[in-house]
Amino acid sequence: MKYSEDPNRQYHIQVAAGEVGRYVILPGDPKRCRKIAAYFDNPQLIADSREFVTYTGTLWGEKVSVTSTGIGGPSASIAMEELVKCGADTFIRVGTCGGIPLDVKSGDLVIANAAIRHEGTSREYAPVEYPAVSDFAVTSALVEAAKKTGNPWHLGVAQCKDAFYGQHNPEIMPAARELLYKWEAWKRMGCLCSEMESAALFIVAQFLRVRVGSVFLVVANQEREAAGMDNPVVHDTDMAIRTAVEAMKILIGQDRK
Repeated sequence: MKYSEDPNRQYHIQVAAGEVGRYVILPGDPKRCRKIAAYFDNPQLIADSREFVTYTGTLWGEKVSVTSTGIGGPSASIAMEELVKCGADTFIRVGTCGGIPLDVKSGDLVIANAAIRHEGTSREYAPVEYPAVSDFAVTSALVEAAKKTGNPWHLGVAQCKDAFYGQHNPEIMPAARELLYKWEAWKRMGCLCSEMESAALFIVAQFLRVRVGSVFLVVANQEREAAGMDNPVVHDTDMAIRTAVEAMKILIGQDRK
């Protein structure tokens, strides 16, 4: 069903079939799209609608795109659904996260091979017992790309939530007991980080039979802060972006073979 005044364009992202490549990078922040598109050859602005900004260019002669998803699972799932209808089938989320183990430090990269579904969007696609896992080929490409950067990186599970302040101020929430109990469980299980979009993207991708992986910059680590350890706040996402772009090149090369 389409609600756009232009029936050829997707309602939310305002993109038409053929305007995006099969390979798409997904940041949350619309302002990151231009920065990511600068790594493409001949990038062009395709659409700017709500939180969804889209640029398309090429890498190694292959059409590639970047589309912002906004914050959280609902808008991320909308972006993926509509991009798939326009021809995309391979996605890399580039974002930020908060580290959880003490050795996951500010400025490190985290590559998620799975996500904890502590959010609501994915539950409208599949029962919570179904695992949210990334695509193996995309994740392997991200690992290969991260190794080339020389930047510290980690591979493992990300926790995804809907309430940012439920994570950072759980003790004042009406559901404080549950939030604190589950946070301790994530820690004991070795969960690497907390963010907001990957669980929904992983589940939607599995449903749509497309490929997706995620790489994050660790902005800070609240557990290090609580322990009185060094915990600077880092905002420069360039290393995560470069890792995603390099991973896309790896995937393009593999797909051509």
